[in-house]
Amino acid sequence: MNEPLRWQVRPQLRDPLLVLSFEGWNDAGESATTAARYLAEQIGAAPLAEIDPELFFDFSVRRPIVTVEDGVVTDFAWPLSRFLYAAADEAHELVIGIAIEPHLRWRLFADQVLALVDQLQVRRTVMLGAYLADVLYSRPVGITAVASDAALLERHGLEATRYEGPTGVIGMLGQLLRERGVEVLALWAGLPHYIHVTPNPRGALALLERAEPILDVKLDLDPLRAAARECEQSMSQMVSGDAELSEYVRELKRREFAQ
Repeated sequence: MNEPLRWQVRPQLRDPLLVLSFEGWNDAGESATTAARYLAEQIGAAPLAEIDPELFFDFSVRRPIVTVEDGVVTDFAWPLSRFLYAAADEAHELVIGIAIEPHLRWRLFADQVLALVDQLQVRRTVMLGAYLADVLYSRPVGITAVASDAALLERHGLEATRYEGPTGVIGMLGQLLRERGVEVLALWAGLPHYIHVTPNPRGALALLERAEPILDVKLDLDPLRAAARECEQSMSQMVSGDAELSEYVRELKRREFAQ
């Protein structure tokens, strides 16, 4: 069987920084993958590699997508994990992974990501994630972080995550990359669990605002800011139109005031 990691091109990159996002458990409101796609579009990223899904997915859970027009199949897409690349500036490139958390064989899947890291000589990684929590929808989205070195958190003025419990593929890859000597910084956006908005541009915006200086790249975030404002207005209407939800939000505000 061919190797699951398939290269479109094999470029020589300068000090590449890997940005990773995963659909699924690590991606509340699709905030992380939305942020990664926005980043890729902004910097004009091109295809680099992909991971064949055959060994890693239950296709009855994550099905391929077919497009039919006038009774004719015009497209058939497998759930691929894709990597793209582009120059961030004259000194370094970004490699952007927009992937899907696998159902099966996590360690073998991780081997594919590590093979890409080794091939490209990646020494720095920024991971994007989002989770659901008891947070006020009307407050700015909070970002916490996990790092391979506490000095990284201090350098970038990030609040450390305090968590013990189940983890996703980001947690596993973070550990493996640290063991490999790769610098790892995982940014996590906290979103309200009681309002389901997907995709959630507020989470994506918060992640990119924090990631932008870390990645040393300049982005036009105005379209995302406009989408985030519309999202917040929509959430406000949802809350005001639901008495039970309004009371829950008032309770959250009382808890916040009491702290």
